[in-house]
Amino acid sequence: MYELKEFRKASHDIDPIFIKRWSPRSFLNKEVPEDVLNTVFEAARWAPSAANVQPWRFVVARTEADHQRFHSFIFDGNVAWCEKAPVLIAVVSKTDAEFMGGENPSHAFDTGAAWGYLALEAARNGLATHAMGGFDKSKAKEVLNIPENYMVHAIVAIGYQGEKEDLQQQLQEREKPSDRNEVDTFISEGTFAEKL
Repeated sequence: MYELKEFRKASHDIDPIFIKRWSPRSFLNKEVPEDVLNTVFEAARWAPSAANVQPWRFVVARTEADHQRFHSFIFDGNVAWCEKAPVLIAVVSKTDAEFMGGENPSHAFDTGAAWGYLALEAARNGLATHAMGGFDKSKAKEVLNIPENYMVHAIVAIGYQGEKEDLQQQLQEREKPSDRNEVDTFISEGTFAEKL
């Protein structure tokens, strides 16, 4: 495992959980207890959303049959490392809301907040999460029976972190926590300014 301070150091005082959370690819083939998984979803439940619509939905795969269903639409390069993860989740949002006049323009924004809460609670419970965009969205909707007025944003692998040596050689060098841009590179006052 990694000494996080080798790779990450906050420039301002924040809770250590924000530094602890990163996206490894190596997972142990070890079941996540039901009560632990429920705390992860409970955290997502309390994310903010416009008009309290709570548009997020999570389709969970824990059985071998469900994993195979997910593998049918996840790109091979991602299946190569996520196949050991005991839990796979499709992050989905409902794109409309009747009382909002039809469309819900903040469905993706709000669902992103729920995913963030989920990831932080997972880290607090000693779990690793890795969200991936490398999958066929149309096929995912078809295979998972997701209605037209819902959007699939990501597939998330959840489980206990494994050793980098368990990964294919080409993935081992990428298996480390990444750093982040400094705050002043993405903040501008008054008007927009691109600083990166």
